[in-house]
Amino acid sequence: MKRTTRLGIMGGTFDPIHLGHLVAAEEALVQFNLDSVCFMPTGRPARKDDRAVTSPEHRYLMTVIATAANPDFDVSRLEIDRPGLTYTVDTLRVLRETHGPATELFFITGADAVWEIVTWKEAESFRDLATFIAATRPGYDLQTAREEHAEELARIRIEFIEVPALAISSTDIRQRVVERRPIRYLVTESVAAYIRKYELYQEAR
Repeated sequence: MKRTTRLGIMGGTFDPIHLGHLVAAEEALVQFNLDSVCFMPTGRPARKDDRAVTSPEHRYLMTVIATAANPDFDVSRLEIDRPGLTYTVDTLRVLRETHGPATELFFITGADAVWEIVTWKEAESFRDLATFIAATRPGYDLQTAREEHAEELARIRIEFIEVPALAISSTDIRQRVVERRPIRYLVTESVAAYIRKYELYQEAR
């Protein structure tokens, strides 16, 4: 009997993708015995429609080059090719339909973001679509978070992992580029070269 395929979905704006994203994906891959992790750059993020976001194509290509060396990672154009605002529930439904019941979906995101999940479009559907893996920073008070969000935890399947590299943030990286400060060791060398080549994040937003 063929075992169920376990597919990780690493969702994010990836503006730019950094080492924290890669470490979180690898940690989830190992801890949850995933077969692979698919990085899913958002098209027009519904929750970030109030700020300028780098073009989907740039964010997609940076994600491709950042993950190219890992055979367990791949990148999807599903969200960036879909018109309109990006909603996670729509993506998960497409993936569920595409992969069928023989594939178990795991949506990987940050612990801070996971508590917003219950406010997302049609959040009541998430329990039947995927398990959420929430990546936390060292020192994150998980016990208090569990107590404060007991109602949300009852509605959605959430697991937690600790990822030291999540102290890195895309916001800080963009600001460092504006201020001409180093981003080496925060992003891969290939992503740093891409940012330089296309002069991304040169001006404060």
